[in-house]
Amino acid sequence: MRAAIKEVKQKTCKGCGGKFRPSLSTQKACSVKCALDLAKQPANQKVARKAIADRERREIQAQKQKLKSRSDYMREAQAAFNQWIRLRDEGLPCISCGRHHEGQYHAGHYRTVGANPELRFEPLNVHKQCAPCNNHKSGDIVNYRINLVHRIGADAVAFIEGPHQPRRYTIEDLKAIKAEYRAKIKQLKETAA
Repeated sequence: MRAAIKEVKQKTCKGCGGKFRPSLSTQKACSVKCALDLAKQPANQKVARKAIADRERREIQAQKQKLKSRSDYMREAQAAFNQWIRLRDEGLPCISCGRHHEGQYHAGHYRTVGANPELRFEPLNVHKQCAPCNNHKSGDIVNYRINLVHRIGADAVAFIEGPHQPRRYTIEDLKAIKAEYRAKIKQLKETAA
């Protein structure tokens, strides 16, 4: 038995207003002439321009991703981590001087990134610190350590000060770290709201 062929419904042409049987379900015009006339209408040109701009934007983003270096990924991961630290410690005072003020706060590392790159993304090693302590007093490490012992305990401070395995972050590691801390930032903002 042969299957019955379903007859295609007639549509009204958006260009000339006449009736036609479309060959495609998305066809809006009965002929090439009507399609060209339809494309010249301002509303359709705006949609077409937007589609072209979106495509170009996606292509540019893809090119930028290809040109990114490991240090670019490191910078992005560090920015997400630092933002999470500032949000995590939002209600706490500066770890070094113990004061609240209206100035800028940083994510201050107890063990510096230069001396201990393996502790760069260790949450126990990084706390909210005011800009004067972090920049002008080089972290004010003596007071930082005293307050750090009170905040996280002597065992955790001993862990931070102890030996650690060297670590080299790959681009995939950095992408995962950035995604992890962005998710944590979103979670903190949702619970705060």
